[in-house]
Amino acid sequence: VQLVESGGGSVQSGGSLRLSCVASGYYTADRYCVGWFRQAPGKEREGVAHNVSDSNIRYADSVKGRFTIYQDNAKNTLYLQMNSLKPDDTAMYYCAAGTRFRSGDVYCAYDYWGQGTQVTVSS
Repeated sequence: VQLVESGGGSVQSGGSLRLSCVASGYYTADRYCVGWFRQAPGKEREGVAHNVSDSNIRYADSVKGRFTIYQDNAKNTLYLQMNSLKPDDTAMYYCAAGTRFRSGDVYCAYDYWGQGTQVTVSS
């Protein structure tokens, strides 16, 4: 599975961006769970949004109500719509795909990663 992100850029605080991630190789949307992560300089990588299944979508508290993860299965493309952006959202953003596992609830174990796309939000 190969993942290629795009859509990053520079935007002012309050603006919007939509990130895209095209999946190829042995990938089908029903086989894999997907998510978005980000990493700012000097900080650990954090999960932003996880699409474990259509009924199991999770967001980091810091982005709830502002970011939306969704897929176009026909295009094997994952999206992250980001609204009301803040300077704290500045980071390299990565998409990831993996397989589901159950530990109480159902989670995604990420095995495949894209190369990242930079998002910079200025105040």
